Amino acid sequence: MLTGYNAAMVVQDERVVTAKVRPDDRVELSLRPDRLADVIGQERVKENLQILIDAARGRDEAADHVLLYGPPGLGKTTLAHVIANEMGVNIKATAGPAIERQGDLAAILTNLQARDVLFIDEVHRLGRALEEVLYPAMEDFALDIVIGKGPSARSIRLQLPRFTVIGATTRLALMTAPLRARFGAVYRLDYYGMEAMKAIVVRAADILKVSVEQEGVDEIACRARSTPRVALRLLRRVRDYAQVRANGIISAVVANDALDLLDVDELGLDQIDRRMLSSIIEKFSGGPVGLDTIAASISEEADTIMDVYEPYLLQLGFLERTSRGRVAARPAYEHLGVPYPQDRQGNLL
Repeated sequence: MLTGYNAAMVVQDERVVTAKVRPDDRVELSLRPDRLADVIGQERVKENLQILIDAARGRDEAADHVLLYGPPGLGKTTLAHVIANEMGVNIKATAGPAIERQGDLAAILTNLQARDVLFIDEVHRLGRALEEVLYPAMEDFALDIVIGKGPSARSIRLQLPRFTVIGATTRLALMTAPLRARFGAVYRLDYYGMEAMKAIVVRAADILKVSVEQEGVDEIACRARSTPRVALRLLRRVRDYAQVRANGIISAVVANDALDLLDVDELGLDQIDRRMLSSIIEKFSGGPVGLDTIAASISEEADTIMDVYEPYLLQLGFLERTSRGRVAARPAYEHLGVPYPQDRQGNLL
């Protein structure tokens, strides 16, 4: 049973290509690298983190506070644990929604040891009152506690050991400027290239002891939406299909049949992605159309569309954001097999 931080982070999303954490992703923990040298992709971020870690170890002090941001499923949590492993310290993991009271945050902070790492996922969802507690803790390594009420109330400052806060967020714009300013190192994680995705699938298959041909690796990597979490999930589902319907070996044919059964097309789009694009094209003449209108038309939350569906569609060039709303681009028409209106270009100018 999942409780606390884990329960706060798990979403009930039936989409196999969702980049958010699902209950069946718990096995993914065994597939995560422990060292920076084992992390695949994100080369610039890795190089900067290596310098940060080496410098902190050389001075025998806590690393500077780190903020990692980018779409879900790209390895922010993994990198936080890798940093702690490289520093040789403990890591305390929590999430913004899981911390409800100032006392909860104070209890976490006072239990940290020197150079420990405090990892806060979805840090943009911390309440303002909690941020006020975190500011002096991050800057001065001190905790201000108010004892009593009314005229007799007094403030006591407790000194904390020097520690490192690692924040992760998918919505950097929602973080307050004072909180962002407390992080000395800010890094963006981008979608992975195809070679990196293939290497991730090969590494995971080796750990899971799955027999997979190179063509099968290519098929899974192509449909994984440039997101490691999706790639690992698809690998597990294809492994199950190969075990039950084939000879246990993942070939190109087996991978293709398994992913077709999961309704994941050659670009990694599923039924909901295609329904969203079809809605914009067929119901709203390709746009522009507002986010709330799209959400209502496909019975989804606007925030879910913005966080989960849009980033990958924007990366593919299927969707465009304009001042008047979302617009379906020419590649979206071609992918869905819908003729592209010749007068579209003039209407968008």
